[in-house]
Amino acid sequence: MFTWSFSSLKDYINCPKQYQEVKVLKNYQKEMTQQILYGNQVHKALENYIKDGEPLAENYQRFAPLMDSLKEIPGEFHPELRMALNFDKKACKWSAEDCWVRGIVDFLVVDGEDAFIVDYKTGSNKYADPKQLKLMALMVFEHFPQVNNVKAGLMFVMNNSFITEEYDRETKDDLWNAFTPDLARLTHSYENDVWQANPTGLCGWCPVRSCEHHKERY
Repeated sequence: MFTWSFSSLKDYINCPKQYQEVKVLKNYQKEMTQQILYGNQVHKALENYIKDGEPLAENYQRFAPLMDSLKEIPGEFHPELRMALNFDKKACKWSAEDCWVRGIVDFLVVDGEDAFIVDYKTGSNKYADPKQLKLMALMVFEHFPQVNNVKAGLMFVMNNSFITEEYDRETKDDLWNAFTPDLARLTHSYENDVWQANPTGLCGWCPVRSCEHHKERY
C-alpha cells in the first residue's frame, strides 16, 4: 500500500533508486533549486490574485492579462483545490486512511456539467506532459459528480503558451490506462523491494550522493 501523486510517479519513472532513497527511506531530500523556488512564488502570487484579488507584485504584472482571461470564465472558482481518491478510485478526504492518490489543481472552474482546469507552468513548454491534466480530470469527475466534460490546459506563463486537452466522463477508463503501466512498475518495486537506478545526464544534480552513478563518484 502506498500513496502517490503525479509528481511522485514522475520521480519514480525518472529514477526508481532516487525515489526509494527520497520517498521511501527518506535518507535524502530533494534540493530546493532557484527554479523550484521561483515556481512556488509565482504559483502563490497567482493563487492570491485569483482567490483574493491581491495585486500582483511589479515583477509578476506581465501575468495579469493571462489571469484576467481566466477570471472571465463563468462558474464556481476553486483555486489550488486539493483532491484525493481512495483505492476504489472514489473521492475521499486528503487525509483519509485509504487515500491512494492526491493532487492539487491550480485553477478549477465548475459550471454545471462543464469544468475548466488550468495548471500553471513557469518552465519551458518544450517537454510538456499533459498526463497531469488527465489525472486532474479524473479527480474532478469523482469530486464533482455533475461534471461530464472537462477542458484542461497547461499554461506556460513565461512565454504565453497554452496546451489544451478535452475529456469526457465516458473516457475515464482510457484516462486511467495512461497510468496503468507505470503504476504496475511502482507496485512491483514496493512488493519486491526492487529499485533500479536509472543513470542519466542529470545524475550530478541528484541528492542521492551514495548512488554509484552520482557524478561526484566519477
